[in-house]
Amino acid sequence: MDSSSPSRSRRIAPVVAMAAAVALTLAGCSSSSGGKKSEESAGGASAGKASTPQMTVALVTHQSPGDTFWDIVRKGAEAAAAKDNVKLVYSADPSAGGQANLVQNAIDQKVDGIAVTLAKPDALKDVIAKATAAKIPVVGLNSGVSEWKKLGLLEFFGQDETVAGEALGNKLNSLGSKKAVCVIQEQGNIGLTQRCDGVKKTFSGSIENLYVNGTDMPSVKSTITAKLSQDKAVDHVVTLGAPIALTAAQSVSDAGSKAKIATFDLNKDLTGAISKGTVELAVDQQPYLQGYLAIDSLWLYKNNGNYMGGGEQPVLTGPAFVDKSNVDAVAAYAAKGTR
Repeated sequence: MDSSSPSRSRRIAPVVAMAAAVALTLAGCSSSSGGKKSEESAGGASAGKASTPQMTVALVTHQSPGDTFWDIVRKGAEAAAAKDNVKLVYSADPSAGGQANLVQNAIDQKVDGIAVTLAKPDALKDVIAKATAAKIPVVGLNSGVSEWKKLGLLEFFGQDETVAGEALGNKLNSLGSKKAVCVIQEQGNIGLTQRCDGVKKTFSGSIENLYVNGTDMPSVKSTITAKLSQDKAVDHVVTLGAPIALTAAQSVSDAGSKAKIATFDLNKDLTGAISKGTVELAVDQQPYLQGYLAIDSLWLYKNNGNYMGGGEQPVLTGPAFVDKSNVDAVAAYAAKGTR
């Protein structure tokens, strides 16, 4: 964690302790490849240690095809499901309307709980209200920290993207950066916009947003390469996901640029890039923990009436910086697909 932000430290301290207390026992589970729109049961997760009757929970995300970040979220969810005797049904669609339809499907199936991401909260407002009316508890994770209470969710698990962006802006200042670009791979995603806005708020240099199509990596590479070739003064490229960061590193090389890569989010390949120095640092929001706590919280609510964060405050899982000074401690977990 970045210790330069005392206000953020005060906000995170209580909930970090709570999250640590809940996540004492983690069971490993395999995760299939990312990007499937259709619903699928989390097969292979055997009944766990809980003696409570089995409950069914739907995890509905805005995962894009091929985005392996969500495999980490899903692994955490599967570990909690195995421990809590929960049947986990995972589904995803990057389109707001498609995701809303998946939530409606979960309501129609009369699940015992729903965990949902709120990348485009306005599109989910009505269907979440339907779930609440059907007395299905709903929790949020990953995206929507500024919207979850407005939509009537019980709890939220994730990173305050504005705070994370502000922390990265301060970090860039400490590194002596003067000019940066922030690469946004999905227009309309509120969390991604908040990250870049947060960086801009605290960064003392100049920064501009660069929009790319995150589902088309050759296009991402060519767009970043063109920008770096045109503007040699750019000394940092801020990316908002590990796959984009790895592609940006190739663009830096192709453009003959001296820019460094600072990114949000981790995966196995990115920890290797940090070790090699092709990526300077990452902001880790601990997606495994987000998935784990979202499912575990619904079990706790059903079986003991608990609210993490008291139902009033989000449970923050980040941000924390990963760079060459601490990447070795994280890499072993990333290799297992849990960081």
